[in-house]
Amino acid sequence: MPAGEARAKAIGRPPRLTLEGIIAAADRILQAEGSAKLSMRRLANELGSAPMALYYHVRDKDELLLRVLETSAQRMPRPELPDDPRERLLAAAITLYDLLAERPWVVEVLTGDDLFAPSGLWFVEVMIGAAVDYGHSHEEAVYVYRTIWYYIVGDLTIRVTSRRRRTTTGAPVYRDKVISDLTNGTYPQIAVVADHWAELTARDTHRQGLTAIVEGLLPAVRRGDAE
Repeated sequence: MPAGEARAKAIGRPPRLTLEGIIAAADRILQAEGSAKLSMRRLANELGSAPMALYYHVRDKDELLLRVLETSAQRMPRPELPDDPRERLLAAAITLYDLLAERPWVVEVLTGDDLFAPSGLWFVEVMIGAAVDYGHSHEEAVYVYRTIWYYIVGDLTIRVTSRRRRTTTGAPVYRDKVISDLTNGTYPQIAVVADHWAELTARDTHRQGLTAIVEGLLPAVRRGDAE
């Protein structure tokens, strides 16, 4: 390419920004690098623009995250759910886990408990509704939902953080190394499984975990039925 032509392109008008394009670029960064790596400067570089140009469309990073969250929530599928309250609650919980596992940055953002997407509230509505249909009060149903939510967030946060650390450092996990070296003397129960501890704790058991939680919160035989 002639030098004059390259220079003309370099000093030409920057690409026109749209809110949709900004949201899409932010989503790409969030998916690839996580919420901690998203900044207005990083996003501007991704778009080949100046950071100040972004502020014509979003007020700050929080508003940007809210918009990306809402867009992502609107695109999440809403499957048909069973009529039985226990089965409905479990199906909704597993669906929510699986969708968030595909979007780990969402978990990172939502753990602050102040940013959320209104379009994602249908999960909350379904879970509370299932608990109420089972026989819980609305207050009790909120506890049911929150218990499941904390399990999902906790499990995914640990998995995402561990995976990112292993990818970044490439070093063995210190805890796994310590446990693998245990003998029967100090912690005999752990020592029984010490040689395959890393494999056991890396297993994806969220379906079993959620099933156990739902069965505990909404047992198959209700107290009133057994009397």
